[in-house]
Amino acid sequence: MHATHDPAAPPASDIAFDDFLAVDVRVGTIVAAEPFPEARKPAYKLTIDFGATIGTKRSSAQITEHHACDDLIGQQVAAVVNFPPRQIGKFMSQVLTLGFPDADGKVVLVQPGRPVPNGGRLF
Repeated sequence: MHATHDPAAPPASDIAFDDFLAVDVRVGTIVAAEPFPEARKPAYKLTIDFGATIGTKRSSAQITEHHACDDLIGQQVAAVVNFPPRQIGKFMSQVLTLGFPDADGKVVLVQPGRPVPNGGRLF
């Protein structure tokens, strides 16, 4: 199954609730952000604190259109924390930071509407 960034794409087929539970989406706070000039598409290297149980993880995120690198520190984001790590150039991305496409397909981060404890799981 391949995710699409097309907002006009039809909904994915039905899944069982247990399939949803298999995807571990957690909230964390960005503690470091730096440009990732080696990436094929414009991206940042993020370090995200998911609290004591999960710890700090790194992620490559293509969020440069709507998010300035310096403004990301301290922001909370949602990420899938149970995918296998993915090698992106010389960088190992350990979690998938989540976002939605805007009208032009540029990524807008998924963020809680108010502060929540790091490591909280989406339900």
